[in-house]
Amino acid sequence: MKKEDFSTVIQPKTKWFDLKLKQVLEYRDLIFLFVKRNFVSKYKQTVLGPIWAVIQPLLTTVVFTLVFGNIAGLAPGGIPSFIFYLSGTILWTYFSSCLTQTANTFVANSHIMGKVYFPRLVMPISTVFSEMIGLAIQYVFLIIFLVYYTVTGQGVHPNLWILMTPLMILQLAVLSLGFGIIVSALTTKYRDLAMLVAFGTQLWMYASPIAYDMFSMGAFAPGGKWHALYMCNPITSIVNLFRYGYLGIGTMEWNYYFIGWATTIVIFLIGVVLFNRIEKTFMDTV
Repeated sequence: MKKEDFSTVIQPKTKWFDLKLKQVLEYRDLIFLFVKRNFVSKYKQTVLGPIWAVIQPLLTTVVFTLVFGNIAGLAPGGIPSFIFYLSGTILWTYFSSCLTQTANTFVANSHIMGKVYFPRLVMPISTVFSEMIGLAIQYVFLIIFLVYYTVTGQGVHPNLWILMTPLMILQLAVLSLGFGIIVSALTTKYRDLAMLVAFGTQLWMYASPIAYDMFSMGAFAPGGKWHALYMCNPITSIVNLFRYGYLGIGTMEWNYYFIGWATTIVIFLIGVVLFNRIEKTFMDTV
């Protein structure tokens, strides 16, 4: 039989960036099935079902509003603290969920990997898409409050920068995918990293303007001692742009935004390269 008679040909890898993206596209139906499975299994045997996608960020927003906004006074003045924290919380919920679940995807799906061949990138990609369903639900929830605060004249001023939303979500998805792939590739051999992911994600949240207004922190505000280093965190520029577009607060430093995109792309490429080097030994170490 000729090589052309086979739909899949297993051959040694010779290139660092041997992504086989064409194969990933050919398995788009499998991605859809994984997305459906992930979403259904997440809320299976729960009383409230997908409503939990709203309850979790809502409770987090209430806690942030009471503790950081009212008690610590770290929310910006002129707008309701609730909408300020909600806007950051839904972005962080999506990013952290993608990161933590992608970081564990290969270990969690090792029983499938050992039975049938498919491009391994299908699994983390499906995780990113399945979490977008919860993000969409939370986004509708945000828009409801945004319309209310805008109509009642409480200092919220949406503008045309909200058109950048798809690009912001794409950056969050690519960034979480890159970091998740790196961690997942390493956890197949070093299980200790899996224990540190949740803790590291929490630390990362406090290194981002989620629970506080960056401009209320002197060292992190423009002109502050740690401002440049703080802005190197790609999450910071994404959250700032999101609030700048939807709430009309703060300022956008576009140089740091493009630096954030560059960092995102570099992290993703590192993750893909590492994944390609470790993929062939997954089943020996999982």
